[in-house]
Amino acid sequence: MNPIVYAIPVFMASILLEIVIARWKRVPTYDIPDALTSLHFGTLSQTIGAFVKVLGFGLYVAVYERWHAVELPTDAWWVWVAALVVYDFIYYWIHRFGHEVNCLWAAHQVHHSSEYYNLSTALRQSSTGAVVGWPFYLVMAVAGVPPLVFGVVALIDLLYQYWVHTELVRKLGWFDRVFVSPSNHRVHHGQNDYCIDRNYGGIFIIWDRLFGTFQEERDEEPVVYGIRKPLRSYNAVWGNLHVWKELFTNSWQALRRGNASGAISVFFAPPAGWGQHVEHLDTKTVVRFDTATPRTVRMYALVQYGVFSLYATHFIAVAPELSLGIRLLYAGVIAAGALSVGWLLEGRKFALPVEALRLVALGSAFLLLPTWFGWVPTPQVKMAVLALLATSLAWLGVGLVKVPEEARASS
Repeated sequence: MNPIVYAIPVFMASILLEIVIARWKRVPTYDIPDALTSLHFGTLSQTIGAFVKVLGFGLYVAVYERWHAVELPTDAWWVWVAALVVYDFIYYWIHRFGHEVNCLWAAHQVHHSSEYYNLSTALRQSSTGAVVGWPFYLVMAVAGVPPLVFGVVALIDLLYQYWVHTELVRKLGWFDRVFVSPSNHRVHHGQNDYCIDRNYGGIFIIWDRLFGTFQEERDEEPVVYGIRKPLRSYNAVWGNLHVWKELFTNSWQALRRGNASGAISVFFAPPAGWGQHVEHLDTKTVVRFDTATPRTVRMYALVQYGVFSLYATHFIAVAPELSLGIRLLYAGVIAAGALSVGWLLEGRKFALPVEALRLVALGSAFLLLPTWFGWVPTPQVKMAVLALLATSLAWLGVGLVKVPEEARASS
């Protein structure tokens, strides 16, 4: 069982708690369309991970079994501590390269594309990052770190980074000087000039102090979140692909000009380009992406995400047991949900009929098929789904879900 399945309820509960506390403290840290988009990114990342992460871990096991230098015990505490420190050290460099090399930034930029900073931002993960990140950790397999130890410390490093994505926890004194903290990581997510390419650590901020990439948060200059080339979309699929499209377009143009080396170097250049410096940004001019999504649309999208999260969690849980074809079909269902609701939040002209078609197709399949990807729903569950389907279609049909023309134009 994928351990993320057990973490999902904790993620959802903590996000709700953060929303309540933020509203109580009057801290404007959440926007519903942005948060839902982050959650869609996270779900798509786990969906793609069901195809590639198993292969990556399998590669680690294969390298370990064939080439490990020493036999390290799994019952010695120092092996676990050393493995965690080494993993975090490698993570620092992968993370740093993710900001300094275009083909790695194309994957990593997803995590920085939110213009808000909250616990949902932590779940805004790349669907292509798993493909480019795994090879760097194979040195641990050669060094003799057992696959069990590697898998656990990787999960610890990942889950640790969840809680630092919040504006509600301010500076923590000595803790900020040793560990990655909310203050340190807020800097990492900033567009401000002083924030660019700083604070890469996963658990330990000491790597940044050692290698000259540490930057303390400035109280006098609030962090403005996001990326210099903003996504300006609630489409999680496009959010994963738009930088890749730009890279391949630039590479193809260089190739057409007969510049083969330039076509290749596009993928390895820094995001700002060879020999270029990041331009100054006046943070006072930054305007967050907002399509003025009506409240009715936001509430509808929240309800649909509640359903979406249930069958997405089911997919994550059962994916290893499904054949490749069935797994691809289920993944397509999940991607369709993220796309349709994203278009609805953006106010696309075709969003209403597409969403209605998705509801009918999804509801009909669930009600008519004897099993739902291996699960046999009870009659009571089917009745509840039928009621939700009818309510959702009525919600769309009576015109509650409408987006003004000016909102569509701004998207």
